[in-house]
Amino acid sequence: MTTRSWRTVAVVAGWQAAVSLCYYALFSATTYFRGEFGLSRTLIGVLTAVATLGYTLNLFPSGAAVDGFGERRVMLVAVGGLAVSAALIGLAPTPLVLFAAAFLLGVSYAPGMPASNRAILSSAPSGKGSSAMGLKQVGVTAGSGAASLLVAGVAAVATWRWGFGAIAALAGGYALVFAVSYEGTSGSGEWTLPDVRAFSQNRAYVLVVLAGLFVGATIFTTVGYTLLYADELLNFSPVAAGVVLAAVQAAGSAGRLGAGSLADRLGGGARAAATVTGGQAAVATGAFTLLGVGAIPRPVALAALLVLGVSILGSTGVYYSCLTALVPREEVGAASAGGQTAINVGGLFFPPAFGYLADTVGYGAGWLLLAGCAGLLVVVLAAVRRSVGRGV
Repeated sequence: MTTRSWRTVAVVAGWQAAVSLCYYALFSATTYFRGEFGLSRTLIGVLTAVATLGYTLNLFPSGAAVDGFGERRVMLVAVGGLAVSAALIGLAPTPLVLFAAAFLLGVSYAPGMPASNRAILSSAPSGKGSSAMGLKQVGVTAGSGAASLLVAGVAAVATWRWGFGAIAALAGGYALVFAVSYEGTSGSGEWTLPDVRAFSQNRAYVLVVLAGLFVGATIFTTVGYTLLYADELLNFSPVAAGVVLAAVQAAGSAGRLGAGSLADRLGGGARAAATVTGGQAAVATGAFTLLGVGAIPRPVALAALLVLGVSILGSTGVYYSCLTALVPREEVGAASAGGQTAINVGGLFFPPAFGYLADTVGYGAGWLLLAGCAGLLVVVLAAVRRSVGRGV
């Protein structure tokens, strides 16, 4: 039985960092993919959509596996698959192989949220659920930020391909650490896909899932294009652009910790989490709009990107706190898969749309598209607060 302690939470957060190191390395190498394979901005969006498609298709099977067999076994298989996928990207000789490896990367990353959310609910100290979820979600931004620095750093002295090899080795090493450090909880013993009709009767849950569409649209697109925007519009070198992306991710880590702590101080639960997430979305709307209005000084653009890190990239911890507070604990894996599916749908359609706008109109139009998504997120989360307040 998993021990409720911050040490156990830290082990789960470390696992989240290791798997995110692999998955988000794809986003950290977009400049290098453009140079080596000749991909357009639109095809860069398609590449991230292919990874997200693999991620999405495996979400409900992964959630069912977590609820059926416990999270520990699934988490070990996932991190192993991600290490292999990262190695394959580093070895890809053609764009076709690159896209296939990206798809496998997404498939392997799919168990991440269902499994780690269940692990956090089982290990968080009493009354600290949102803070623990925020700390776990810091693993996402910490891992992706580290991927940016690692890929850029290795590329500066050798090649980006060696960066993916190093990432695969680090993930494989943490798999061994996790295997001996985390006990996990048992499941039902059966693998069965969830009855989503039961979730559809919960209006607040349905609204949170709808909010996930706009969370995914803004997060995946921001992470997918920050590197290229810093390289092509702000005139940073590829290495410096990688540092910019890492700084945005670091800001996201701070946002996740702060948002989780604030939600707990507001009393915890779904209503407090929805309140904090809505506030972050409102701030992000302003930052996206600033980036979209046209040519702005480079320091202002960098400040706007960091604000996006704190706000929209820092919102997923409290988003999942809101979602998991609305369902029974034994259904957390499946419910998390539902929320993550909505997030991924946003990640499927909006990065290519952003890339198309950047190719045909300019980056400003893409940022304004995301401003609209963030504004709609504010509206949906306000509806979540009303539903939870009425007990619907």
